[in-house]
Amino acid sequence: MPALRPAPPLANITVPDAWRDGPAGKAAVDAQWWRAFGNPTLTNLVEAALAHNTNLLAAVARVEQARALASVADSAALPAVNAVLGAASARAPAGAALVNARSLQPELQASWELDLFGRLRDQSRAASLQYQATQAERDGVALSVAASTAQAYVGLLALDAQLEITKGTAASRAEALRLASDQARVGYTSQLQLTQAQNENEAVLQAIPELELAIRRQENSLRVLVGDLPGALPRERRFQDLPLLPVPAALPSSLLARRPDVAQGQLLLAASDATLAVRRAEFLPHVTISAKFGQLFTNGRDYDPVTVWSLGGSVLAPVFSAGRLNAQVDVASAQRDQAAYAYRGVVLAAFSEVENALSGVTRLQAQMAHAQQRRDILARTLDFARDRYQAGYASYLEVLDAQRNLYQVELNAVTLRQNQVNNLVALYRALGGGWSAGAQ
Repeated sequence: MPALRPAPPLANITVPDAWRDGPAGKAAVDAQWWRAFGNPTLTNLVEAALAHNTNLLAAVARVEQARALASVADSAALPAVNAVLGAASARAPAGAALVNARSLQPELQASWELDLFGRLRDQSRAASLQYQATQAERDGVALSVAASTAQAYVGLLALDAQLEITKGTAASRAEALRLASDQARVGYTSQLQLTQAQNENEAVLQAIPELELAIRRQENSLRVLVGDLPGALPRERRFQDLPLLPVPAALPSSLLARRPDVAQGQLLLAASDATLAVRRAEFLPHVTISAKFGQLFTNGRDYDPVTVWSLGGSVLAPVFSAGRLNAQVDVASAQRDQAAYAYRGVVLAAFSEVENALSGVTRLQAQMAHAQQRRDILARTLDFARDRYQAGYASYLEVLDAQRNLYQVELNAVTLRQNQVNNLVALYRALGGGWSAGAQ
């Protein structure tokens, strides 16, 4: 039997003592964290996605497949009993005459492989770990679906808010364009200022169907995400009414036990170790006990049946396999190493996702504060530009420039707010979304 090769040292993980951007908040992570938005439509969409999303349903089917395979592996350690019925009819010479002989032989056959070296036990353990890994995978898909649905609905409300801002801007510019046209007609303003006003008005009008198209596509994508046909979606609350989720509490040392994908990686690594043990046990003898019991009926009912039975055993020990068994061990060792590196990759990605989301909490908040201040400044700038234009101290181009800047910063503020909400959803997802191994 070849020596057991240890797991690669490069696959080891050292958990950091603290987060780079300091501790997280104090809120607990509820398994139904999306309810904290207080939006019934969003809640209904997430729950519909958890019930009907096609990717999640496929993950559930993989769990059922793995459960059945685990049952198959468990059955290998138990005796197998088969019922056999044999019948024969023959005509053969017996001295000077021909004799017709008929026989019927029902019997039970049983076989049982003794698991002296633990090969079947390790095989069953590997299948059980694979089953648990598919459960963790299913929970990871569910967490991803819930987060994606929440973020998609937040994006839909953000598009609604941008469309509302754009329509309001278009209405104010239409009125300003009417005034500019009247003043250009009497020669108070130049044709250049008029064409600039017309251009700005058309740019805003162009943005309206563009946003409407984006809204339709977002609705359709969201409906498909929840496992439904494309169509419209209700809105009970405006984007401005969406609260920010509280920052949850999290410690680096507890992260590995809170994410289903990390648990899946651990289980797959353990399953690969069990499979490696199975391949090493293939070098050891296989001991099987077999038994038969039945009756033999000859030439119909005129004869009493004869009881027949047998009991035996066999030992199968590999002598020469042309390197096949060694190659199988090498394959299992390489697969174990792959699982170890995959687990390391999942853990590194988990810490990175949490760090990114925690960094985004404070930095997006700072960006949002500056965007609000900038919006207030540009609103005052627009008032000043209108006053100067009406007093004859400035051209209408200053008003157009102030309007354009204010419109853009209002759209950017919506995008920043969307990024804030999505970042907190990403943080809840990165922290496992309230998942625990016992909930499988």
